[in-house]
Amino acid sequence: MPSSNGSELGPSFQLAGLPGLGRAQAWAAVPLCWAYALALAGNGAVLLAVRAERGLHVPMYLFLCMLAAIDLAMATATVPRALCLYWLGSREIGFAACLLQMFLIHALSAAESAVLLAMAVDRYVAICHPLRHAAVLTNRAAAAVGLLALARAVLFFLPLPLLLLPLPFCGPRLLSHSFCLHQDVMNLACANTTPSVVYGLTAILLVMGLDAVLICLSYVLILKAVLRLEAWRERLKVFSTCIAHICAVLAFYVPLIGLSVVHRFGKDLAPLVHIIMGNIYILVPAVLNPIIYGVRTKQIQRRILSLI
Repeated sequence: MPSSNGSELGPSFQLAGLPGLGRAQAWAAVPLCWAYALALAGNGAVLLAVRAERGLHVPMYLFLCMLAAIDLAMATATVPRALCLYWLGSREIGFAACLLQMFLIHALSAAESAVLLAMAVDRYVAICHPLRHAAVLTNRAAAAVGLLALARAVLFFLPLPLLLLPLPFCGPRLLSHSFCLHQDVMNLACANTTPSVVYGLTAILLVMGLDAVLICLSYVLILKAVLRLEAWRERLKVFSTCIAHICAVLAFYVPLIGLSVVHRFGKDLAPLVHIIMGNIYILVPAVLNPIIYGVRTKQIQRRILSLI
C-alpha cells in the first residue's frame, strides 16, 4: 500500500551519507562537486572539439565522443542526487527512482565497456592491418557499433530491475552507497534472490567480462605485430598510439573490479570504504578520460584552445 515510506511500486530506500561526519559532510562533498564539474567541462569540451574539427570525424574520435557522452550520462545520473544527500540531507529515494538509477548505472557501464572494446579493435586493425583500416572501420560502422552497444546494454541489464520489482523488502532499507546498485538493493530483499543473483552475475560476465577478455586478446595481437618491427624507436612510436586507450581501459576496469571486490569480500570493512569506492567507480572514468585524450591528442588540444 502507498505510504510515506514508499510508493505504489515498492518501498523507498535510504542512501548512505558519509558516516561520522554529521553536518560536516557538506564540506566533504565539495571535492565530489568539483569532480562532477570537471567531468562536465572535460567531456563537454571533447564533444565540442570533435564536432568543430572536421578532421576528427573518423571512427576513433567518434568512439571517443561516445565515451564522453556515456561518462556525462553516468555522472549526471548519480552525482546530483548524491549532492542533494550531502548538502540537503535528502536521504530517501523512491523505489522507482532507485530502480531507474540502478538500471542506468549498469547499462551505461555495459555501453562504455563495449565502446572500449570497439576502440581496441580500431587500434588492432590500424596497427595489424593498416591497409584495410579505412575500408573496415568507416563512420557508418562506428555508428552501428554505438547502436549495438546501446542495444546490448538495454537487453542485458533491463531484466535487473524487473527481477527486483516483485520482491518484498523489510527491515532497515539502508543502502551502502550514495546511489543504487543492483547487488546493494538485492541484499535488502527478504525473499529468495537466487534468480537475481544468477542473472546479475551472468550478465556481468557475458558483457564486461567478455569485453575485457577480447580487449586483452586485441593487445596480445598488437604486441605481436609491434615486436615484429625491427627498430625499437619504430616499436615505441607505433605502440604509443595505444597509450591513451590503455589508460582509459584501466580507468574503467580497475574501479569496477575494486568495487566488485569490496562488495564480495568487504562486508567487514568500514562503510566509508564502500562509499568512497562507489564514488571512484562513478567519477574516475568521467574525469580522467578527457584529460587522457586531451593530453595525447594534439588536434583536440588545439581545438579546445581555439574554442576557449
